Amino acid sequence: MTEHAIRPRWAIPLAIFIGIFSLTTLKAGGEVLFIDGIGREAAGNYVPFVLWFNFVAGFAYFAAAAGLIIWHPWVEHLALTIAILTILVFVAFGIHILMGGAYEVRTVGAMALRSLIWLGIVFSVREKLVHARPRISI
Repeated sequence: MTEHAIRPRWAIPLAIFIGIFSLTTLKAGGEVLFIDGIGREAAGNYVPFVLWFNFVAGFAYFAAAAGLIIWHPWVEHLALTIAILTILVFVAFGIHILMGGAYEVRTVGAMALRSLIWLGIVFSVREKLVHARPRISI
């Protein structure tokens, strides 16, 4: 990070949002994966690979929230990685649906929302960090 990189005002509220999103993702996913009860019953026809991905991604969300708070350049790469992997899992989920696999309609909306959120974060962070990078003259 350069000394010219100043954290924008929106970074802290976004980090708080992502931190809460991380905790709710971990809680909801953990209830379905590890506790045989109401959470698992309410999940309905969940798709295991989507559930596992979202649960593990919850830890990456938390790291991204921390990266936004300290406004470090690696947050751009982490957000991009999360966005790409989310979209790839969404595509695999679509293939699962097309092959006749059981699923919950709300999962389609949730994966679309996750994809859009992370793409938005990537473009927002990239825009600010690109302008903060030093210019190299040849």
